[in-house]
Amino acid sequence: MRPSNMDPLARLRAAASERAALGLTRVLRPRTPDHDGLVDLASNDYLGLSRDPRLIAASVRATQVWGTGSTGSRLVTGSTTLHSELEERLAAFVRADRALVFSSGYLANLAAVTALGRGGLVVSDAVNHASIVDACRLSRATVIVTPHRDVAAVDRALASADVTPKLVVTDAVFSVDGDLAPLAELHAVASAHGALLVVDEAHALGVVGDRGQGAVYGAGLAGHSDVVRTVTLSKSLGSQGGAVLGAPEIVRALVDTGRSFIFDTGLAPACAGAALAALDVLDTEPDLPRRARGTAKALSALAADLNLETTDPAAAVVPIVIGEPGAAVRAADLCAALGVRVGCFRPPSVPEGRSCLRLTARANLGSDELTVIKEALTVVAETRVNA
Repeated sequence: MRPSNMDPLARLRAAASERAALGLTRVLRPRTPDHDGLVDLASNDYLGLSRDPRLIAASVRATQVWGTGSTGSRLVTGSTTLHSELEERLAAFVRADRALVFSSGYLANLAAVTALGRGGLVVSDAVNHASIVDACRLSRATVIVTPHRDVAAVDRALASADVTPKLVVTDAVFSVDGDLAPLAELHAVASAHGALLVVDEAHALGVVGDRGQGAVYGAGLAGHSDVVRTVTLSKSLGSQGGAVLGAPEIVRALVDTGRSFIFDTGLAPACAGAALAALDVLDTEPDLPRRARGTAKALSALAADLNLETTDPAAAVVPIVIGEPGAAVRAADLCAALGVRVGCFRPPSVPEGRSCLRLTARANLGSDELTVIKEALTVVAETRVNA
């Protein structure tokens, strides 16, 4: 038997044992087509469009016309007229000059931050999404992480270095706490220092604003050339993929220098077709975003009435803080046993001691489902009191 220092897998086994002891083991749980009969509060299908017949039909049509894959990178064979149409429609919907579609929102964030911030200064909110964190690390920039939603700290960080380029990057709606970034204030500070403001609208597109046009639009910043937006197509739009939206100069820079654009296979035509159909639905059913937000408010009020720690949601994300990782896993398992699938977030996704259940609202959540949710959360609350 080889000594442990000669076994390349020994370190991995030891790390896995340590994670297990801390309650941080992750497990893949493949779902069935009917979500195992559970009420779905775990997916990001905020508008309930991923199973909409209109999106499915559009996805099938796109596949019949273009095939199952995009066949190459966007700069080779992976761009179709369908991709161009989607970019035009996305830009028009959120009132941006241009859009550039990627195969995921993660890669859109990587491109935006690495290409636009390379070698300069990037100021990032402490609870930004992991894709932004990774983009900051890859940017080769000086990165300053500021306390959550602390505009004064962002101002001080921007003033601390006389370099270019400068970027301020933030989630619009934060993916666990569900709160909204102070975008107007951040833009004022960024503009004063000649910095670009990069806003990840993943959890805002389709939910925030009267028609779901996002938090940047809602803050009155849609027409500003120094604001860059990233979005995902995999949440409210019920599809898959991502995009960066901004001034023509921004898109040109990403096409020429964005590595996660240049070297990645283009978005599958089926996904582009489905996302276009979702934009059609938003045009014809502008009440969907309000309904999703209303459901989130109802879920938050229900949790608060049960004395569970939660927040007042800005969009569709509703956290319930449990505390320790093991307790959060047990609470999620209890919800599943009672008919409700919820998200379970543990470190490093959240700080130590803040493991939580994450409930995601849907525009099409019915009263019968809310009754099941209430019963499940009631048992969770009683279990915590008796623990």
